Amino acid sequence: MTNQKATTDWDLERDFQQRIRPLLERASWVLRVTEYKDKPVPVFVVKERSSPEEDQQKNGKAVGKTVLRDRGLLYGQSLRRCLPVIRTITGSVCDDAGIPLDLQRFLGNGRIAFRGNLPMDEEAGVKLSLIFKLQERVKEMDRVELIAWRVARFSREEAAYWLTRVTQYGEAANRWALAGMRIMLGGQPGDPAILHMLEKLRR
Repeated sequence: MTNQKATTDWDLERDFQQRIRPLLERASWVLRVTEYKDKPVPVFVVKERSSPEEDQQKNGKAVGKTVLRDRGLLYGQSLRRCLPVIRTITGSVCDDAGIPLDLQRFLGNGRIAFRGNLPMDEEAGVKLSLIFKLQERVKEMDRVELIAWRVARFSREEAAYWLTRVTQYGEAANRWALAGMRIMLGGQPGDPAILHMLEKLRR
């Protein structure tokens, strides 16, 4: 069993180095699996690659340079409840030839040993960012998971639209949009329909 696990880990590392890592430099979104000393491990951070124009305008860097900007954070109990959804979303990411990268292999259902960056396409990136933002301040884990499953069913265009609505309209409007979406997707706290809907989406 130990030898089999070692072989599997080696195959995973080889695939990462040969097929996945080269995609990171141009990936529009990245999922970083990391550790913060003040938070339970692991911590998931979704990052978006900014355009050269934004980079020059906002940071004074040269045209042609890009930076990865944090677009959401997930850890602890919320991460554990959302992990099946995250594995579903990341499992759909493909390489340039349309071949699935099977990134969910790095995010096992048990202990997550992987630390590093995984390339995301736009659909995966905006969905993860939206989930990470919507789960903030939601204490009921059934609602957190329900929101995640429902966002996962969005089209790329829907996810991108709603992410814009909760991030680009000013502090007050963003806050109102987040509050409204939490209710729209996750119901009111204590609503008995939440568990019923959640069980249907888990199937």
